[in-house]
Amino acid sequence: MAERGLCSRREADAYIERGLVFVDGERVTQLGTRAAPDAVITLAGEAKAQQARQATLLLHKPIGYVSGQAEDGHQPAVVLVGPRTQMEGDPQRFQPGCLKGLAPAGRLDIDSTGLLILTQDGRVARQLIGEDSGIEKEYLVRVEGSLDAKGLALLNHGLELDGKALRPAQVGWQNEDQLRFILKEGKKRQIRRMCELVGLRVTGLKRVRIGRVMLGDLPVGQWRYLGPDEGF
Repeated sequence: MAERGLCSRREADAYIERGLVFVDGERVTQLGTRAAPDAVITLAGEAKAQQARQATLLLHKPIGYVSGQAEDGHQPAVVLVGPRTQMEGDPQRFQPGCLKGLAPAGRLDIDSTGLLILTQDGRVARQLIGEDSGIEKEYLVRVEGSLDAKGLALLNHGLELDGKALRPAQVGWQNEDQLRFILKEGKKRQIRRMCELVGLRVTGLKRVRIGRVMLGDLPVGQWRYLGPDEGF
């Protein structure tokens, strides 16, 4: 079910236990039940309604906040979600229920700013951070140091971190002191570490896009709901 994008693994277990999953029209209530590769798997209306109520939010994370749980005295970005910080003009009103189980779908380190996705929806989380995710993330990165053609080529492809080769990236100059990175993975502090390997020091990092969703004019420290016509 998770592989087909119907829900997360955790949600699948809960739906099965509640009898909300059907395989080829037959209700399934036993965890671990096997289904043929071509089986038709559907969710009951109650499960679909529950999914429809799950919120996904876009937050412009400021520097100084961590993406996940509080650490080293720094607050998690989710504390910024509330009625006073909702972007003006967002058509959907803040509902306190959107905070329950709200979690970041991806990292953005404490020294970085920009687009952070917070979601209650396991399907969105898997789409963005699952092992097989191919969603692009775009960053504007201000750097200091000298970068020659060989170094730029290595940033695009040829570097490794933690003993593993990185996926090909798209890296080029945005202006004389700023690079544009487009990645399809998100190792811890990946861009900063990539830059260090080619002799650059990152002085500013901002994520401006995830998939087809842009940061746009969302003010720093504010958030809005993912619109019904938006998708990654």
